[in-house]
Amino acid sequence: MATPTVVLLPVWGVGHLMSMLEAGKRLLDHSGRALSLTVLVMRPPNEQYASEVDGHISREDASGLDIRFIHLPAVAPPNFLGIEDFVSRFVQLHAPHVREAISGLTCPVAALVLDFFCTTILDVSRELAVPAYVYITTNAAMLALFLRLPALHEEATMEFEEMEGAMHVPGLPPVPPSCLPDPVMDKKNPNYTWFVYHGRRFAEADGIIVNTAADLEQSVLTAIADGLSSCTGGPVIPFNPTPEQPHECVQWLDTQPPASVVLLCFGSAGYFTAPQAHEVARGLERSGHRFLWVLRSPPGPGEHLATDANFDELLPEGFLERTKDRGLVWPTRAPQKEILAHGAVGGFVTHCGWNSILESLWFGVPMVPWPLYAEQHLNAFTLVDYMGVAVAMKVDRKRNNFVEAAELERAAKTLMGDGEGSKAREKALEMKAACRTAVENSGSSHAALQRLTEALHKGVAMVDLQK
Repeated sequence: MATPTVVLLPVWGVGHLMSMLEAGKRLLDHSGRALSLTVLVMRPPNEQYASEVDGHISREDASGLDIRFIHLPAVAPPNFLGIEDFVSRFVQLHAPHVREAISGLTCPVAALVLDFFCTTILDVSRELAVPAYVYITTNAAMLALFLRLPALHEEATMEFEEMEGAMHVPGLPPVPPSCLPDPVMDKKNPNYTWFVYHGRRFAEADGIIVNTAADLEQSVLTAIADGLSSCTGGPVIPFNPTPEQPHECVQWLDTQPPASVVLLCFGSAGYFTAPQAHEVARGLERSGHRFLWVLRSPPGPGEHLATDANFDELLPEGFLERTKDRGLVWPTRAPQKEILAHGAVGGFVTHCGWNSILESLWFGVPMVPWPLYAEQHLNAFTLVDYMGVAVAMKVDRKRNNFVEAAELERAAKTLMGDGEGSKAREKALEMKAACRTAVENSGSSHAALQRLTEALHKGVAMVDLQK
């Protein structure tokens, strides 16, 4: 029999695509028998994203692993009223192309693994009698909210912000409605409707793969385990080969004392306008702490990603000169993992994307959450109130997540100081150990992936017998 394949259907955002590819490669590593990967590639809706995806695919093609990429036919972008609405509708339009691509494979299909925005494609998996798994690129806390949301929708007729008291999400402390993800803050918006839809459909999958480790979110995983087949496969963190020449940011860190630098970095989509950047600059200057600030400008006309920073537009006059002995402002993308791995970094002000959080936990770096979009406000709550690895900072959600200089100054001093900061550092080191233990041969995630690959091979055998 030909080598069975696991078919992946990721969405194009780098935080989704690279996470799912890395999870797929781990399935190959943990399979005791031959297994391959087939990645169905949806053409992104704009050339900026398409170029980024093409670059990632080229690098994976050169890796020598048993990965095949099938580019699906392009579809016309749908009308939409928000990013989650767009992605969900855009994926739905690909259903006939996914069906055709899987039907045309000449090898047995062990499973179809779908990004959590792709649950409309569960209909295709049922038609083709292919086992289907949903891959959660974010954490178990977000999965718990997804699963709870259909019932919450029936229980609360008003907007969640108007509810009195906190909200019950299985396994978490009571969640203030102000900490819910952006897409569920307006029930009249199609983004909310899609989140309820996806939450309902998760239960139809043969299993759910979560990018977390059991010891990071044990109570949440236990609370949602009843009737749900889930696998903790994380932390899934793609690591690039160590470059021969260290990055300039890393070289600068080499000159700094141990655990003395606050890193500020906000993901591929995170950027600041001049008023917010001025507040950050003032807060950092007043804090007295060393800092490495990855600063990006808003997207240009017709673009969707942050652009290289224009210091003249974004920074107060004289700021770079006044802080040159203890700070570095970097105007373009930076190697975040290599920076977090450096011993000079003592804290991380982060937008709370789950991939960034996992990287910080992997290296035992405590955080200050500055959520900007998507599910990041829930992640921020989880870091502070559930995991205890972060120091809270007041973020004005009604003013586009604005943070005052004095508040950033306070949070940075607290993070790098004794008391609350010391407790966050201790918890971050505990989580570092938990992350690394999980992926070792005897670890929880390693064992979970081995069980999953066995189930995949068993499923292939059962399908083969039915032919």
